[in-house]
Amino acid sequence: MRSIPRTSWPAALFDPSGQRGMSARASLEQSAHRTTGRGLTMVIDKGLGRHSFSDLLETAGDYMDCIKLGFGTAPLYPTDLLLSKIELAKRYGLTVMPGGTLLETAVQQDIVPTFFNTICRLGFNGVEISDGTIELSRSKRTALIQEGVKNGLRVVTEYGKKLNGSLIDANLLAVTADEDWAAGAEVLIVEARESGVGVGIFDEKGDCREDVLNSVTRMLGDVSRIMWETPLKQQQVLLLQTFGSDVNLGNIQPSDVLSLETMRRGLRSDTFHFGSKAAPFHYMI
Repeated sequence: MRSIPRTSWPAALFDPSGQRGMSARASLEQSAHRTTGRGLTMVIDKGLGRHSFSDLLETAGDYMDCIKLGFGTAPLYPTDLLLSKIELAKRYGLTVMPGGTLLETAVQQDIVPTFFNTICRLGFNGVEISDGTIELSRSKRTALIQEGVKNGLRVVTEYGKKLNGSLIDANLLAVTADEDWAAGAEVLIVEARESGVGVGIFDEKGDCREDVLNSVTRMLGDVSRIMWETPLKQQQVLLLQTFGSDVNLGNIQPSDVLSLETMRRGLRSDTFHFGSKAAPFHYMI
């Protein structure tokens, strides 16, 4: 139990931007249909144990929307530990899903129905549809999205290849996004891997290829249903400065959740100017 409730802080110190409110959380479904952005944060868990996971949610659960058990890590947990993590994430109101690579493995092994039966039985409430390593036809991608929806899962899709040097094709991304959303996906993730280096919109140093980003945003227009994987701080800063505090960011390291939220609120020097949007605060004397 917290000894000092968050509400004890003046609003101008808790959220200088005036954009985030008392809790940052918005469901994936809400984000897909919102008229005002809330800025989703998706966290990648690469192997947290029971206590580390619990500590993360106690400390930063209010500022997370989705947690992904990265790659194919989910089957490697002891079952009781996996079940406890899924249950705890849902207790905090989070979407919890296995990594997209696990579904790609199921496609490769030709056990997709078993995959969906298993993740539903375990209690996952989200699924990521991706083809970062394999090739999916449009019809197969649509069928997987629809299968996720049919199973009552929140479906996010991912666009982009994991191969080093792979660039984003803005035209194909826009077409893929429209078709994914029409099939029932809520959010489309732009691939950057867990490293954020040499893939997607980022170069070998992790810096943004701004010409690629500009092409993508021109083609998409509205990016409110796009989530950008940004594991590195400089990437988060750039996209926050480009799109504002309500941009959706993914592959955030567990240790960086609060740091990201401070930037969303203008509580860090990188985005301190966000605080200028808030009305002046007057202390009562």
